[in-house]
Amino acid sequence: MKTPRLLAIFFIAACFSTVNASEHHSGHGGGGGGGGGEQSCVKPQLTKFTPAHLASVAPGSAFSFLAFNVSKPEQIQVTVKTIPVEVTTENKDTFFLVKGKLPTDLVNTTVRINIKVNSKISRCDVENGWLVKITEK
Repeated sequence: MKTPRLLAIFFIAACFSTVNASEHHSGHGGGGGGGGGEQSCVKPQLTKFTPAHLASVAPGSAFSFLAFNVSKPEQIQVTVKTIPVEVTTENKDTFFLVKGKLPTDLVNTTVRINIKVNSKISRCDVENGWLVKITEK
């Protein structure tokens, strides 16, 4: 008679330890982030550069690109030959349409339209861009 009671106690103890173990492990933040307080990020994507790479354009020409996975337009910085360029952004729900103009004093040169997107997490920052040839007026 002691054997069935002993088996019942072992069965109950085994069930309790399984439930307790699953509750203990659920507190480790398995929902992404990798533990240790790390934050995950989705890197911004920059696409649809206009004018096309290595296109010839006039001084002061307009350019544009799309920025995905950017939460605020203030995160986007654009430079041309280290000259900061003022840009306008249009929120299109899932991305920003970013527009700007090349500096008018740059003539007969090839420049890189350089884009940097700053994030709260520095490893999530992105830098990209493309080259255009600025012709004479």
